[in-house]
Amino acid sequence: MTDKDIICREYRREDWPEVKDLWQRTGLGGPERGDTREVVDRTLEMGGKMFILENPHPQKVIGTSWVTFDGRRLHLHHFAIHPDHQGKGLSHILLKKTLAFARKNGSQIKLEVHRNNIRGINLYTHRGFKYLGDYDVYIIRNYNL
Repeated sequence: MTDKDIICREYRREDWPEVKDLWQRTGLGGPERGDTREVVDRTLEMGGKMFILENPHPQKVIGTSWVTFDGRRLHLHHFAIHPDHQGKGLSHILLKKTLAFARKNGSQIKLEVHRNNIRGINLYTHRGFKYLGDYDVYIIRNYNL
């Protein structure tokens, strides 16, 4: 497989089972995050986009870049490359497509990356992302008030 064999395209609803599997394999998805097919569909209807890296031989989803739009800013979620295909430069293909979408949209793009994900940090900073610093991220996943 070479870079020329890889297809970078928009998500199709029938991709969901492979997308879900990829996110679970890479530690990005799970029921606690609420990332369902319906949530993905809703974010796409609201102006988001998901890009798929596909190995055509055999036809298999090997990467995702999910971008949501809150009306003000784009947010990059679940940027993932299948573990069997990591370290081959494929993330650059996917990120290039993602940033082209952001540029066309005319919006800033923001992401969260774990501080121990050095490869991810290097990828993002190499492509122009800047560390905001002094920000901590908080979330409520279950509203048991």
